[in-house]
Amino acid sequence: MATPSNNARVLSGMRPTGALHLGNYHGALKNWVDLQYQHECFFFIADWHALTTGYEDTSQIEEHTWQMVIDWLGAGLNPSAATLFIQSKVPEHAELHLLLSMITPLGWLERVPTFKDQQEQLKERDLATYGFLGYPLLQSADILLYRPKYVPVGEDQVAHVEITREVARRFNHLFGREKGFEEKAEKALKRLGGKTAELYRELRRAYQTTGDESALDKAAVLLAGNAHLTIADQERLQGYLEGTGRMILPEPEVLLTATPKVPGLDGRKMSKSYGNTIGLREDTDSVAKKLKAMKTDPSRMRRTDVGNPDVCPVFDLHKIYSPESTRQWAAEGCRSAGIGCIECKKPLMDAVVVEIETIRSRAREYEENRDAVREIIMDGCEKARDAARDTMDEVRGAIGLEYR
Repeated sequence: MATPSNNARVLSGMRPTGALHLGNYHGALKNWVDLQYQHECFFFIADWHALTTGYEDTSQIEEHTWQMVIDWLGAGLNPSAATLFIQSKVPEHAELHLLLSMITPLGWLERVPTFKDQQEQLKERDLATYGFLGYPLLQSADILLYRPKYVPVGEDQVAHVEITREVARRFNHLFGREKGFEEKAEKALKRLGGKTAELYRELRRAYQTTGDESALDKAAVLLAGNAHLTIADQERLQGYLEGTGRMILPEPEVLLTATPKVPGLDGRKMSKSYGNTIGLREDTDSVAKKLKAMKTDPSRMRRTDVGNPDVCPVFDLHKIYSPESTRQWAAEGCRSAGIGCIECKKPLMDAVVVEIETIRSRAREYEENRDAVREIIMDGCEKARDAARDTMDEVRGAIGLEYR
């Protein structure tokens, strides 16, 4: 697991496939809310990705997109702290995807674990399309376009970040030797200022003459977030330091997210496709009713039967919502049949209802003011496009597509 440094850029996204639920919140969104105050964060609605498996009916994409934004805002994402935008409103995603497709071997895409898994899970749909085969590369373009340091993912998504790193490596190998590289690196070095530039030169000599890895690390810290350097200059000086070319598309690092097991009402993973979810803005009476009927340990057929909290989906929710004292009470009461399942669920229902009511309350102002939601997203799209244009200027220049 990477240890994130302050001010490092973070990027992630979600497909707009319907109302978000507690699984989405605890699996990703809650982590985003924390990250936005620690790093420069870009979070996007991946509407093009929704087409890769749902191209036959696009009638709900727009409404799902706006509802997702409201869910994000209700959950605590702050447009003053993070950049929120829609993928298709930044056409540079498509351009970088196209250019990366020219250099990416087909075998790389075919071996992505989720390619065959989703084909099997969604075999009732026609997924014999280029879009479905190429969606991991579109995902790579989404990431590399913003040159983030970190991509927060669960363990099941690590393979997608790894192919992104491979694609970046291949691109940099093919196009990283820009004309006049050393002259540009020396020019960037002057922007550091006399003392800092001299320290950089000493560290560069130490690394290149003796292989001192600590010098490499110290120099990297010297460059990171330096206000006098553009991102392109930082990359040139990093390459100059290592004796290579410029890293045009930096390889992102995985920021492994601890994703708690969020069971659905039927005990399986919470998922819209199973119809076992609790929505982030669901009516609290409905939430309490659903939790009251939620499946528990199947061995507890009667109130007097002893149970096993380790196989009870309700206890998995206690691990998320309840303090240690409540978890101990629930576990001991279950194993001894000292409490019934309804009694066990009561503190859990109270905690979930409070959380959802907080989200609903924040979301209410946006539900009633769609213009404010659109303004937030349009502002975010402009910020995202500024960052994307910078990257594409570098990419086009490296390939030789600057026609001046």
